[in-house]
Amino acid sequence: MDAVPSEDPAPTSQARLSQAIRRAGLIAWSLVGVLVVLWLLVWILGWFEVLLAPVVVAVVVVYLLNPVVGRFAKMRIPRAIGTLLAYAISLGAVVLVGFLLLPKISDQTRTLAADFPVIYEDSASEVEQIIAQAGFEDVDLWSYAELQTFIKDPSQKDAFLSAVFENIAQVTSGILEAVLVFFVAPVVAFYILIDLPRVRREAVALIPLDLRDEIVYVTRQIGGAVGGFLRGQVLVALIVGALMSAGFWLIDLRFWLIIGMLSGFFNIVPFVGPWVGGFLGVLVGLTSDLQTAVLAAIVALVVQQIDNNFVSPTVLRATVRLHPAVVLLVLIFGGAVGGVWGVLLAVPLTAGGKIMCSHIWRTRVLGQSWEEASGAITTKTESSLAKLRRETGAFAVRTDKAQKKCPTDENEGTDGSSSSLNG
Repeated sequence: MDAVPSEDPAPTSQARLSQAIRRAGLIAWSLVGVLVVLWLLVWILGWFEVLLAPVVVAVVVVYLLNPVVGRFAKMRIPRAIGTLLAYAISLGAVVLVGFLLLPKISDQTRTLAADFPVIYEDSASEVEQIIAQAGFEDVDLWSYAELQTFIKDPSQKDAFLSAVFENIAQVTSGILEAVLVFFVAPVVAFYILIDLPRVRREAVALIPLDLRDEIVYVTRQIGGAVGGFLRGQVLVALIVGALMSAGFWLIDLRFWLIIGMLSGFFNIVPFVGPWVGGFLGVLVGLTSDLQTAVLAAIVALVVQQIDNNFVSPTVLRATVRLHPAVVLLVLIFGGAVGGVWGVLLAVPLTAGGKIMCSHIWRTRVLGQSWEEASGAITTKTESSLAKLRRETGAFAVRTDKAQKKCPTDENEGTDGSSSSLNG
């Protein structure tokens, strides 16, 4: 009679604890390595700072227009022609909006330039009264005449010119950066949009087969979150600008369109737009009467609540979940590290970093499946996973507790066609 093979003894609690500690250590050192690589990249980018702005703008344009180009590609329109059509549609929309709003903007700008001395004097007087009521009697703001005298002082002009010449390198770099952003970035984005599928295939082909599906899956999650945030934030900025303009128009605030447009522009950075618009609205309202200033503050508060509770959660539902406190902290940190570009990139980079770190921790340490890990991170998991399964054919996510990886069949993925990076 054949001997019955004995089953492997179940691992003891001490062995399981030791295995968990080793996995946690591996993850910790992996994260340290990732942070070191990111620091090296930032240090290298510091030597090529002038290229940062056009590269960032080009990536943003790619994220904004790639869905449109993809739609044209599904209609069997070549990507080159589809990219041209996407550019033409975007440019046409900008021209149409400019044609509709430019007359009113020009009129309000001329009025603002003509009335600025009166606006400044009235605002300064109201601010002095508010400060005096708060108990600070000795605060005396400059009058407009004193400000003009200070600006026209020859010594101040000499100091200004001296500062410009001392920082001529920064001034020249800023001018070059602006030229690169407005002229080079759209061209770079155009060629990226045309060659994006080929770039994806070649990038996927460089990934080892045993890691290919998982890296592509996580990359898809990151791309979906970052792309959804960028496209959604632009839409949110437009909505906030329209709401602020409409609210200021209803209370008959002067320069309502200019202030509303500035609110929308600054709302590209989350939460900032209504505060900027409210501050400017209150200042302009003080030149009329206190009631108008209070109404302007109420409009800004209402728009902020609509944005925080309805607009942003609806438009940005496909992005990674970040607590508002985390968003504010990363905005402050991004501004301290990278200035304006740091503020603009803080939230997308944080979203991508959260997805990557959470996926590694949940799948390697907590032993969760890909579906469980991504479901705890993003709000649009099932459709993304279904799309990846549909595109990769035999792709399947295993939920076995002993095997959390998701390799495809050995005969698949050799040409890189079984996976694609999300844009």
